[in-house]
Amino acid sequence: MAKRRPNGGGSISKRQDGRYQGRAYVTDTDGNRVRKYVYGATWDEANEKLGKLQEQERNGIPVPSRAWSLGEWLDYWIDHIVKPNRDDNTYAKYESKVRLYLRPHLGKKQLARLSAAQVRAFMAALTRQEVPAATRFEVLRTLRNALNRAIKEEILARNVALLVDMPKVSKDKGSAWSAPEAITFLRAVRAHRFYAACVLVLVLGLRRSELLGLRWQDVDFENRQFTPVKQVHRKKGAGLVLKDLKTESSQAALPLPEFCARALEQRRDLQGLERKIAGDHWNQAPGHDVIFSSEHGGLTDPVGFSRTFDRLVKRAGVRRITVRLARHTCGTLLAFLKVHPKVAQAILRHSQISMTMDIYTHVVGDGEREAVSMLAELLEDPLLG
Repeated sequence: MAKRRPNGGGSISKRQDGRYQGRAYVTDTDGNRVRKYVYGATWDEANEKLGKLQEQERNGIPVPSRAWSLGEWLDYWIDHIVKPNRDDNTYAKYESKVRLYLRPHLGKKQLARLSAAQVRAFMAALTRQEVPAATRFEVLRTLRNALNRAIKEEILARNVALLVDMPKVSKDKGSAWSAPEAITFLRAVRAHRFYAACVLVLVLGLRRSELLGLRWQDVDFENRQFTPVKQVHRKKGAGLVLKDLKTESSQAALPLPEFCARALEQRRDLQGLERKIAGDHWNQAPGHDVIFSSEHGGLTDPVGFSRTFDRLVKRAGVRRITVRLARHTCGTLLAFLKVHPKVAQAILRHSQISMTMDIYTHVVGDGEREAVSMLAELLEDPLLG
């Protein structure tokens, strides 16, 4: 006796080639009711596939309205989702990973049929080609993000790239300065026009782009605090521009110890002198009243600042580290002073500093003021002594 399915359960029939074909009406991503087919070597196999299809329908998950290849979806994702909504650096990073690695190797694969085994074989091929681990890490992360978006757009049911282990990348990038090294460096750069910038990097752990985007209106000398809201960013075709910081947590009010305030006041006097010397050549744009401007009033290139920092480090005779690593000296010094981790988290504005952290504070509290004041005294006494 032939097996029968309940009303509304679709139908299954045997084809001339011996396989079984299941049919059911479902909703596609365009909102249309369409007939969808599944196939199996046996009636039970076709029935199982048809059941999964109808379970998706009951859960409100539509079927794709077209058969995307992975390459087509990656192109669509880059041009219509990433480019309009992400900054230029993020777009350039994703676009290069798609163009150089993902599309050439996996572009012709059907998006809906992409398997973890295919992704794993692709990553193994990159390893054989001696592609660096850090690059392979970014390639797989790009693929994961693209497939996650396909799920959000209800084009894909699951992300097979999540089943593939991320490449292991060495995190040994050196260590930050100790307190004596930081003191030696600041003593050596005391007369430089960017001395105050070095102070803020070491004492408050400011990132390079937000340091150079700090404006005078962002600093509250009376209440001894400041709020970074802008960062310097190089935009393709437009040069250096000021843009908002990425997250609200990056715009938290930070304590400004006396040591840092005096360094900024010296910087203000020096900038006034630079303005007089530049005269008509002073080209500071409206709204670009940045503290660490170039010698002619414009925005300072973050890459150029890093080069300047490297020269100052070499001149000071201390261990060579980058600006990115130098800012972590703040965390090292705060730990050296036995500052509570939660207070250090607020100063450094890290999303998490330990597994026990469950909230992020934006308020400049007494604990934070005390911590940076202690750090300022640690650096300042040998300078003025």
